[in-house]
Amino acid sequence: MRDAQQILAESHVIAVVGASRDPFKPSHTVPRQMLRHGWRIIPVNPFADEVFGVKTVPTLADIGEPVDLVNVFRPARDAVDVVRQAIAIKAPAVWLQSGIFSAEARRLAEEAGIDYVEDRCLAVERAVANLTRLT
Repeated sequence: MRDAQQILAESHVIAVVGASRDPFKPSHTVPRQMLRHGWRIIPVNPFADEVFGVKTVPTLADIGEPVDLVNVFRPARDAVDVVRQAIAIKAPAVWLQSGIFSAEARRLAEEAGIDYVEDRCLAVERAVANLTRLT
């Protein structure tokens, strides 16, 4: 299994489940920061047409292209379903944001051979490792 910084360094396309239109929520600011640093972000939100100027999709199954990482901004009770969806689209990694834990989601990811991170912030890990996709 890759560690958090390896996952970020090797990812290019990040699907963000629960991306928010609210510019004051971490589910908006974190993916926006990743976008600003060169990652391609696909917001997954069935209740919005776009987030930070990017067209949303309602579910992971609606993406229609490979993703390198599924980033989750949903309550822990939703994590198991999101991991099942990530497995279905053959995502190589799932990342639950700060404060989100799920033993069952971890078990499912490990059984499927998917890299799994929980209770960590993408933006913090990006900053600590000084990672960017910009040239």
